[in-house]
Amino acid sequence: TEELVPLKGYRSEVLQALLQNAHCTPPKRDPDWASSTLGVFICLSCSGIHRNIPSISKVKSLKMDHWDDAQVQFLAKHGNAVTKATYEAHIPIYYYQPTYNDCQVLREQWIRAKYERKEFTEPGKQLPYTDGVKEGILWKRGRDNGQFLPRKFLLSEREGCLKYFTKQDSKEPKISVKIDVINATFQPAKIGNPNGLQITYLKDNKTRNIFVYHKSGKEVVDWFNAIRSVQFHYLKVAFPIASDNEVSRLTRNFLKEGYMEKTGPKQREAFKKRWFTLDHRRLMYFKDPLDAFAKGEVFVGSSENGYSVQKGLPAGTQGNFSWHYGLTIVTPDREYLFTCETETDQPHLFGAHLLTATEQIKKPSQKQCLCTCVYVDNMCVCTKQKSGGRWNIALGKML
Repeated sequence: TEELVPLKGYRSEVLQALLQNAHCTPPKRDPDWASSTLGVFICLSCSGIHRNIPSISKVKSLKMDHWDDAQVQFLAKHGNAVTKATYEAHIPIYYYQPTYNDCQVLREQWIRAKYERKEFTEPGKQLPYTDGVKEGILWKRGRDNGQFLPRKFLLSEREGCLKYFTKQDSKEPKISVKIDVINATFQPAKIGNPNGLQITYLKDNKTRNIFVYHKSGKEVVDWFNAIRSVQFHYLKVAFPIASDNEVSRLTRNFLKEGYMEKTGPKQREAFKKRWFTLDHRRLMYFKDPLDAFAKGEVFVGSSENGYSVQKGLPAGTQGNFSWHYGLTIVTPDREYLFTCETETDQPHLFGAHLLTATEQIKKPSQKQCLCTCVYVDNMCVCTKQKSGGRWNIALGKML
């Protein structure tokens, strides 16, 4: 019988393979787990997903489990770089490759797509998000009643739009949105569903939110990547000289979300607790995180156009507020006053993150558009389309 030994006894033998692991775990942190059947080193978060596909991946601890000699040799021979060359050989450039910071459904479907479904092992493979057309049912939150009901959605590369219908047999869509002004981001905690997806676009110069989910994690991630696919091909036609790396910057996550208190334009009104979303330079506030429309929006422009973010409130500020760490956003038209629960630089706190926008504001802005467009060549699509270059907008009005 082959002797079982701790992997740490073979540390020098597999060290080179360990060094190839950076894409799975945070920088400068060694992985604690590995798949003895795939030959990849994985972080704690990914190890739980691998355990859910035991027919493909056998997970073992690098520190606590024992490994036989054949398993150690297999691990040393493969490692993440070798395995990646096989299972990630033909990933579409628009396919979103999650990191350890992304939500569970994105990471799980990424792992399953690679190792279980083997979606990227062959070129030109027909997949649910590669056809340029996707049609199906998503559960959508009602704008007014807050109920999630099944709605038919249709994504068309030929028409360049996303539509949804209130009834499956409806001929006319309830909404039709151009693909170049759509953003999609996963919001499981906010929506209250592990497969929750938030779709945003502009309607009458106001940000419109649509909240959807699907019971299948695979299906909702397929929708997400189908949107990115259609956006990618649209932009390649609209901007043929743009590099793939520029065009692949499609959907984006919000920079920060959370609660702050705000007062009105007279700065004497009571401070009210509101939900805030910082989307690039666009700061929006909502009475409820799942509101369809923002109650107000302010564009955070560059310092050269008279914008700044300052810590604290102006001297003599009046009004009742329960939080005492102030923030002031200065625009050419007015000052916006906010209070935060704390000023500490903890990741989940909104105010501290907003202050970091000060560094960005110091830089000249080449994308001062109030849209939710995707960006090409460090500029939003509608800016390039409307002006062929820079479109200077010095606006910032809380509606």
